[in-house]
Amino acid sequence: MFPIRDHNPSGRTPYVTYALIAANVLIFLSYWSLFSDPRALNQFFFDWALIPARLNSGDNPLALVTSMFLHGGVMHLAGNMLFLFIFGDNMEDEMGHLPFLVFYLVCGIGAALAQYLGAPFSRVPMVGASGAIAGVMGGYLLLFPKARVDILLIIVIFIRIFPVPAWIVLALWFGMQMIGIAGSSADAGGVAYLAHAGGFVAGLVLTLPLWLKLGGPGFWATSDGHPPHPEAQYKLSRSSIPRAGRNSRIPTIKRRR
Repeated sequence: MFPIRDHNPSGRTPYVTYALIAANVLIFLSYWSLFSDPRALNQFFFDWALIPARLNSGDNPLALVTSMFLHGGVMHLAGNMLFLFIFGDNMEDEMGHLPFLVFYLVCGIGAALAQYLGAPFSRVPMVGASGAIAGVMGGYLLLFPKARVDILLIIVIFIRIFPVPAWIVLALWFGMQMIGIAGSSADAGGVAYLAHAGGFVAGLVLTLPLWLKLGGPGFWATSDGHPPHPEAQYKLSRSSIPRAGRNSRIPTIKRRR
């Protein structure tokens, strides 16, 4: 189960969101060839990814920023950029272009620091924009809890798209991070659950002043928890193939020789 789109187009072009997506994709393509050379790739991540043990010794603090523009594979990149595309435009619309960029970067740094504090002596490199995007999701939850998000649900052969309120999607996602933190070691490889949770909380806290400025609970009352724009409507097109009943007669087919 994962979100594929929302029903809440922004009121203005989200230039920063698009620029962040483009930057992540272009940077990934710039070192794509290194994936065929594990030694070169490891050296690249050593230089630019966040390695808590290096940061703990005062080495390479710039990695707090550079690491959030690196990804460990195509699916890692695609998943993060999808989440940024879904939730970033409305946050940028409400915050403004430059404040949103600062917000995004600060959330990413906060996420990296959360992972570092959880395992300051770890030598496992951390890469990915998911910490910063988690901050965007935390802010989105505070501002637009009832915004509709389309979920793609896949259970074996059952595939269906249906809309749910954003707070359900984001609360479930955050809950999964908490389960991940409880069930894994912070200094092991895999998913950086601490970074996700830290970024999410940072996004909530950093969005709180804006939410209060907009009216706090009164903002929810006036907007009903939705972005202040007309909601987009999506309809799945039906197949033109006619349905056959249980007792339908099968037509005779002539084959050409």
